[in-house]
Amino acid sequence: MLVIAGCLVALLSPLLVGRSLGDLLRIRLHALPLVWAALLTQVVVVEAPLPHAVAVATHLASYLLAAVFLWRNRHLRGLPVVALGAACNGVTIALNGGTLPASADAVRRAGISADEAFLNSAVLPHPVLPWLGDVFAWPQPLPLANVFSVGDVLIVLGVGLVAWSASRPRHAGPAPAAAGRAASEAPTVSDARDGESR
Repeated sequence: MLVIAGCLVALLSPLLVGRSLGDLLRIRLHALPLVWAALLTQVVVVEAPLPHAVAVATHLASYLLAAVFLWRNRHLRGLPVVALGAACNGVTIALNGGTLPASADAVRRAGISADEAFLNSAVLPHPVLPWLGDVFAWPQPLPLANVFSVGDVLIVLGVGLVAWSASRPRHAGPAPAAAGRAASEAPTVSDARDGESR
């Protein structure tokens, strides 16, 4: 939930300086259902009592779904940064048996208690690439207290870049592409003279 909240804040951040999100709302995303499927898959992994092997495979599958979505929309400015963050998380999870390694100190500061259920993030005895795991904490008593990783930071940053690149000042003229179309369609002086001669 913490990363999702961060992404929402990043998406809406241009509004804080009076920029319009109209162009952002008009972006046509390809394969958008894959994002919802990936999020739903992650919820199932955490909440459902699945066998460990199934939980691991499902967790990794959520990143594959997200990867397809990111590839289909790679033309959007900022989305490669999101893809880099997701790759950092996905590779680290794959190398650690389906779990993102977490810092014991970060887990303690976030007030997270481990249980016997499958955890998509946990303190591991011998983690691979531990610096790419959940080494940061959004501590208690702050709302949505949790741990997060370098990859999560990149994901939120990338979403912010998408939002800012697609927003513009509210009183600005039309976007360059629209202005170009308008200029090409506007009558020229020679057109007017031709009309008078006729």
